[in-house]
Amino acid sequence: MDLLNQNLDETDPELFNIIKNEKSRQMTGLEMIASENFTSRSVLQALSTCLHNKYSEGYPGQRYYGGNEHIDEVERLCQKRALDTYGLTSDKWGVNVQPYSGSPANFAVYTALVEPHGRIMGLDLPDGGHLTHGYFTEKKKISATSIFFESMPYKIDPKTGLIDYDQLQKTAKLFKPKVIIAGISCYPRNLDYKRFREIADENGAYLMADMAHVSGLVAARLVPDPFEYCDVVTTTTHKTLRGPRAGVIFYRKGIRSVTKSGEIAYDLEDKINQAVFPGLQGGPHNNAIAGIATALKQAQSPAFKKYQEQVILNAKTLAKALQERQYTCVTGGTDNHIVWLDLRPLGLNGSRAEKVLEDICIACNKNTVPGDKSALNPGGIRLGTPALTTRGLKEKDIEKVAEFIHRGLQLALDVKSRSGPMLKDFKAKLAEDPEFQNRITELRTEIQNFASLFPLPGFDDY
Repeated sequence: MDLLNQNLDETDPELFNIIKNEKSRQMTGLEMIASENFTSRSVLQALSTCLHNKYSEGYPGQRYYGGNEHIDEVERLCQKRALDTYGLTSDKWGVNVQPYSGSPANFAVYTALVEPHGRIMGLDLPDGGHLTHGYFTEKKKISATSIFFESMPYKIDPKTGLIDYDQLQKTAKLFKPKVIIAGISCYPRNLDYKRFREIADENGAYLMADMAHVSGLVAARLVPDPFEYCDVVTTTTHKTLRGPRAGVIFYRKGIRSVTKSGEIAYDLEDKINQAVFPGLQGGPHNNAIAGIATALKQAQSPAFKKYQEQVILNAKTLAKALQERQYTCVTGGTDNHIVWLDLRPLGLNGSRAEKVLEDICIACNKNTVPGDKSALNPGGIRLGTPALTTRGLKEKDIEKVAEFIHRGLQLALDVKSRSGPMLKDFKAKLAEDPEFQNRITELRTEIQNFASLFPLPGFDDY
């Protein structure tokens, strides 16, 4: 029997059945995790090609293995499209498309630019930052970033929910970081890259943007452009950019005035490339690089810009509809694809909300909100509109989604009022009480019927 030429359903029906079940889950529910999206059929096809078979340590024209002439073509094409997508020129910017995902991309930049135990500053996790921006607690260094580098978080203003740039400026003067990170994980407002640049220049620091969440919006020219002010820009490719799961690092070339006393010459290219390989990674995932390339081509189309415009419209509609139902949106709204709900005023936490919403086929994630002490017991949830927008939902549909979320959260409050203080008590009551199970079933069926109205083009082809 020729196993190489058999289909998955023939060679591994057990795994094939699991994949079919996941496909059904994605299509019969509402995917509202802000960092998720549905990629295109062509990206999935690229991921499944023979490019996967080739080992190609090194860079185009400088491989450690033979037989890479076509792999070099793929990587160079991806690099060119990356620059073109963001309106960059190769004389001023370089790009590395080999990082396996966003977290390794960020760590590669720190490895390149900051000596061990050197200093970095990023937005604190409870205030909307990312783990890889240096998060740690009083008792533990959570991220590898905080293990190998010394990090000092900057914060938001608790009254406005917005980044406190004045306090960042004061703290940076004391801490003297080597890198300042302008990036988010759930912060729903645009970043002031010009102000970040001014603060970085005052301290002789590199300015790095992590645009992972908003890279598709940046490509569509709908949010502020980090390339105008930053030295390094990192991104994932699977969120708003709607590509495969991978990472990219852009780095500035040439000379830039940094302080009043003179200029510094950039030598970022060699440092960053060597940090990615051989510093942190082995052979690149060539099939993923091909997937990035085709996603970047799609990102240059007029249809992609219309899609991103709808993503923002849907997020603003969602925030407004939830606020009308008396829910608290951190920062009071959104400029991008993220809606950040603080559930503490309701007496509810993120874990309970996430559980009930998942049971009714709405996928979101529990999330820290400003003032939280523990990322394991967060006070809110994060919602996003990229995946639903890919499926074709418009503002009127999002208003219906907001009603589903409201009913789910009210159900969570009812369960909490009749269960013990622990999360396990909540889950037990939810699972064992016939009244709650009936309400879950009724709402889940309604949501599944609603979701079935929005089939994803090409989804049935895999």
